[in-house]
Amino acid sequence: MKLLVIYSSIEGQTLKIAKHLVSQLGVEQQADFIALDDLAAQHNIHDYDSVLIGASVRYGKFRPNLYKFLAKHQQVLESMPVAFFGVCLTARKPEKSTPTTSVYMKKLNLNAVWMPELQAVFAGALLYSKYNFWQTKIIQLIMRITGGSTDTSKDIELTDWSKVDKFAIEYTELLQKHSN
Repeated sequence: MKLLVIYSSIEGQTLKIAKHLVSQLGVEQQADFIALDDLAAQHNIHDYDSVLIGASVRYGKFRPNLYKFLAKHQQVLESMPVAFFGVCLTARKPEKSTPTTSVYMKKLNLNAVWMPELQAVFAGALLYSKYNFWQTKIIQLIMRITGGSTDTSKDIELTDWSKVDKFAIEYTELLQKHSN
């Protein structure tokens, strides 16, 4: 089975989560990891048996190219097993860590032309060492308002890896269901 992993990641946490998910799938697969921005020029989705999409939230929204991708490739995506996960800092709070409780996932599901049935949302990482001065100030303000860390002396990984592993199991089950 050939897997296409499409990701939209700014500082790399979404790609890190995607790589971990693929390592946990438990089925023999060839996986190609392609940044959403590079997809059109490099790969044909029809060449794959399944797709895993991961996208991060930046400044309160998913990037516009995610919506364009889902609309453009809706027909082919509907014909294969597809899973989607979003990555955002608000998912560090249990009450905002599911597709039905995350404001960003709810907005994506309302506004995207199509979304796969299998979805998850994971907390990302506070990577102050990668932010420029203004990004640091904006993220510190957001963290101050929402009760997160404003300590710029260290990066903080907020991803719940056991939750990622559980999603990998769900995706494996979806793949097995489609292979029968």
